[in-house]
Amino acid sequence: MADDERPALDELAMMLRADDRIGTVLTASSGAEALRLLTERPVEAAFLDIHMPGLSGLELAGAMRALATPPAVVFVTADDAHAVDAFELRALDYLLKPVRSDRLRRAVDRVVELERPADPDEVLPVTVGSTVRFVHRSDVRWVRAEGDYTRLHTEPDAGHLVRIPISELEDRWTDAGFVRIHRSYLVRVASVTEVRLGGAEPFVAVGDTMLPVSRRLLPAVREAMTRRGAP
Repeated sequence: MADDERPALDELAMMLRADDRIGTVLTASSGAEALRLLTERPVEAAFLDIHMPGLSGLELAGAMRALATPPAVVFVTADDAHAVDAFELRALDYLLKPVRSDRLRRAVDRVVELERPADPDEVLPVTVGSTVRFVHRSDVRWVRAEGDYTRLHTEPDAGHLVRIPISELEDRWTDAGFVRIHRSYLVRVASVTEVRLGGAEPFVAVGDTMLPVSRRLLPAVREAMTRRGAP
């Protein structure tokens, strides 16, 4: 963990050591010092402040991606303005100071999940007015392309716009149970409640919403529905 403010560094180290799932806790007071430690020994997770002299937490996270075994990254900061930047770096979590023990424990839960064979639940930051909300992939039922953006449809929300092309989400989410059904739609197979792949206008339904299936993607959609045991 790295933080240039000694009281914050000591407090977070104490909280982490109180968790029986945590082994050795290494501390650094700058990004450069943290990077040196990481090149000497691999760690499972790095808890990073964002604003540090010299190498910032965001820059450090970017540099760590070049390591042979990059650690999971959790940002711990008083600044709520860099959440989108953090998740573009594939940060596992983003904690705001002062850190609550229950919130830190949930972040550690996510680190532990990464060590398991199961695919971790990706989290995407979405802007809602002047705030940032975090949407879990497991809550997304279907996705619609809107130019270079996509809208994530969850229940009961109407949708959240993220600046990620649908083709990129397709690449990232196919192994998590999503299937591309149309150039504009990506669907979680487990959320499908009705399927009609024959006739003039094939579709799949997610609740009351009917989504078109393109002729070109029919074979892949049929295979996905059969394999996943959808209706």
